Amino acid sequence: MRYPEFLKPGGTIGFVAPSFGCTTQPYVSRFENARKRFDELGYKMEIGANCNLNEGIGISNTPEKCGEELNSFYKSDKNDVLMSVGGGELMNEVVPFIDFQGIKECKPKWYMGYSDNTNFIFPSVTLADTAAIYAPCAGDFGMEKWHPAVGDALDLITGKKLTFENYDKWELELPEDADDLCSYYVTQPNKMKAYAALDGQSTSAGLYDGSSVEKEISFEGRLIGGCLDCLANLVGTKFDGAKDFSEKYKDDGIIWFFEACDLNVYSIRRAIWNLREAGWFSHVKGFLIGRPGAAFGQELFGLDQYNAVTDMLASFNVPILMDLDIGHHPPMIPLLCGAVTKVSFKQNKLTVSYQLR
Repeated sequence: MRYPEFLKPGGTIGFVAPSFGCTTQPYVSRFENARKRFDELGYKMEIGANCNLNEGIGISNTPEKCGEELNSFYKSDKNDVLMSVGGGELMNEVVPFIDFQGIKECKPKWYMGYSDNTNFIFPSVTLADTAAIYAPCAGDFGMEKWHPAVGDALDLITGKKLTFENYDKWELELPEDADDLCSYYVTQPNKMKAYAALDGQSTSAGLYDGSSVEKEISFEGRLIGGCLDCLANLVGTKFDGAKDFSEKYKDDGIIWFFEACDLNVYSIRRAIWNLREAGWFSHVKGFLIGRPGAAFGQELFGLDQYNAVTDMLASFNVPILMDLDIGHHPPMIPLLCGAVTKVSFKQNKLTVSYQLR
């Protein structure tokens, strides 16, 4: 696994828009304020031409031009790390225009983003053997008051911190009168769940509230995953690479993380079935599941966000931790995709530690 150099004091952040550009509020104001904050912190910046465009469908520009910008910025020596300015809808159409072979052959560079950015982060790890960061996009750094999760993301890309814990509360939704530069509106207590055999016997595995887990659940493996909305499209394409990746690192074992944006509970279940039947989960050591975006609290004809996942994954007899600080209900723990990761869970406390090997 290739690990890029961390962002140094005074280094240059490159901003790219392979998915949405910042053309509506609050994204315009947040990106503008993020640049101001980074300038105050002493960083230089290089801003891609697509960052303030809305000339594509579901992305900032045409797929060709989005791919061209990303390739150029990644291979350039004018910036040190890359941040995506946003998620979006159709970055999968950009993927064929990304030069993953060229990325594999050039000097590695950190890329940070989430959601639709799965379309770069996942193949970066599986095809280019290059670690990447699944964490907030650039706009979140434009909040007037940073939630600790935003500081954690900066601490990861600068190499100041490699161990992270869950946060106390999370955001279900923003109030209608929220200011464009407001911080996360965290009002919901963090109540995680664990599907595991607490007595060590797989036949007794069940779903438990995190607070009832008195004995530590721990596992270690190489971390990979992303947004299910995107992964379900990549599976089976030439941009997949999951099975080869799992075989290459089978001695480390694999930890999968998933979260969902627009999928309902049935779509989540179908997506996980699809990945399972494609053979993605060989050598799995555990699953980390974020709070689903649109499907949180949803129940449709006997299916909810929990059995949508556990019914598909229970047969692997590994821990499944759910409702984690990952994805579309902030805050989110920054995830270092490709790194050897140690996970510890006990009494509703999650700790994630990365090793760069």
